[in-house]
Amino acid sequence: MNMDDEHLPKEKVLRDPIYNYIYVDNRIILDLIDTPEFQRLRRIKQLGTTSLIFHGAEHSRFGHSLGVYEITRRICNLFQRNYPSKNPGDGLWDDHERLVALCAALLHDVGHGPFSHTFEHIFHTNHEQITTQIITSPETNINKILRRVSPDFPKQVANVITHTYSNPQVVQMISSQIDADRMDYLQRDAYYTGTNYGKFDLERILRVMRPYEGGITFEISGMHAVEDYILSRFQMYMQIYFHPVSRAMEAILEHLLERADKLYKGNVTDIDFAPQMLTPFFNGSFTLQDYLTLDDGVLTTYFASWRKFPDNILSDLASRFLDRKPLKSVIYSAETEPLLPKLRDLIQTAGFNSSYYTAVNDSYKLTYDTYNPQVAKPQTQIELIQPNGELVELSQISTLVAAISGKVSGDQRFFFPKEMLEQHQNIEIFDPIYEDFQAHIHNNQIINPN
Repeated sequence: MNMDDEHLPKEKVLRDPIYNYIYVDNRIILDLIDTPEFQRLRRIKQLGTTSLIFHGAEHSRFGHSLGVYEITRRICNLFQRNYPSKNPGDGLWDDHERLVALCAALLHDVGHGPFSHTFEHIFHTNHEQITTQIITSPETNINKILRRVSPDFPKQVANVITHTYSNPQVVQMISSQIDADRMDYLQRDAYYTGTNYGKFDLERILRVMRPYEGGITFEISGMHAVEDYILSRFQMYMQIYFHPVSRAMEAILEHLLERADKLYKGNVTDIDFAPQMLTPFFNGSFTLQDYLTLDDGVLTTYFASWRKFPDNILSDLASRFLDRKPLKSVIYSAETEPLLPKLRDLIQTAGFNSSYYTAVNDSYKLTYDTYNPQVAKPQTQIELIQPNGELVELSQISTLVAAISGKVSGDQRFFFPKEMLEQHQNIEIFDPIYEDFQAHIHNNQIINPN
C-alpha cells in the first residue's frame, strides 16, 4: 500500500503530564489507539496494588503505552535527522523502519491483564504471548489495521516485541537496558507516585543515543546522564516497585484468587459466587475474547460480591483486599528460614489458615545486569561509543555503575496477619501463642529467641 495515504493531513495531539504533548501524524497509529483492545488498557492500572500505597498512582497502561510510543517517535526523529542511512548495511537509521517501531512501541503492553503478574501466576497466562496473539490473530481489530500496511506487517510488529525482528536497532528501542519502555515508566511512575527517584535527564539521553550496526549505543560524553538513569531505576525498584506493603497486598490478592479457584473446582454452586467471566480461567480453557473482557473493574466487582460469600476465607480475603488491610511482613535470612514452619504452626493454632494467611516473597533484582550470554535471558548491555568509533561497556568506565553492577539488592519477607502482633481480646488460652510468635520478631526481622 502507499503509506502516504495513511499520513494525517494535520497531526493530532494528546495532552500528557510527562511530555506535554504526544504527537500522532499517522492514521495507522490513530486507528490502533481507537481499537477496543487498546482502549481496554484505560481500565488496567499500570502499577496494580501500588496505588494502595501511593494514592496518586492511578495511572493506566493506556497512558504508559502512549508514552512509550512518544519516546520511540522522538528517537526515530533524532536518528533520521542525525544518522540517516546512506547505503544499505551502513549501520545507520533506515526510516522505513519507523512504522514498525512505532506500532511495536504502542502495542508492547496490549496483552496485559488486570493485576497482571498475580493473575498470570494463578491462571498460568502470559501477557507477552497474549500480546503477540492480539497482534497476529485475524479476529482482532488491531490485526485488521496492521494488515492495511502489508499481510506480513502484524508478524513484523510481533517479532519486535519477541526480540526476533531482523533489525536490532528497532528491538533495542523497545526492549534493552535503556529503552523507550523503561524510560517512560520510570518517569511516569515517579510523577504519579509523587516521588523523585525516577527522574532523569531524558532529553540528554535521547541526544546521545545513536544507531550502529549492532543496535543502539550512547556517546561517551553522555555517560553521566546514563549513570543517572541507572541510579533512578535502582531507586524506583527499591522504593516503589518492591515496597513491602504493595507486596503484602499482592499476597492477599494471590490467595484470594487461589481460594476462588479452589472453591470453583470444588463445585461450589452458590449463586452469590458465580464468577462467569472468570470461569474460563478456572477451567484453564480461555479464549482471546474471554481474556479481553477482563479488566481491573471486572475483578474488583467479583471481589465486592465475594465479601458476602459464606466461605469465611474467601469473604475475609476479599474484604482485606478491598479495604486495604495488608498482611504484616518481616525479613528473614538463610539462617532464620528454618523457623518459618514453626511460625506458620503458631499462626494456624491462632485460628488462621496458614495456606491463605502467610506468604514468602523476595525482591532480589540485579541493579545493572552486564551482558552475560550464559543467563537464560541475557540483557543487552549498555555500550558507549568513543570518539574513534570503538565501543566500551558502561560498567568498564563508570565507577558508579561498576559499584552496583551485578550486585543483588532486596530482601526476603515472611507475610502474616497483623493480628499476630496484637494483644488478644483477653482470651488467655491464646496468650502463649502470641507471646511465642512475637518473641521471634525483633526490629522487623525474624530472630531465634533461644
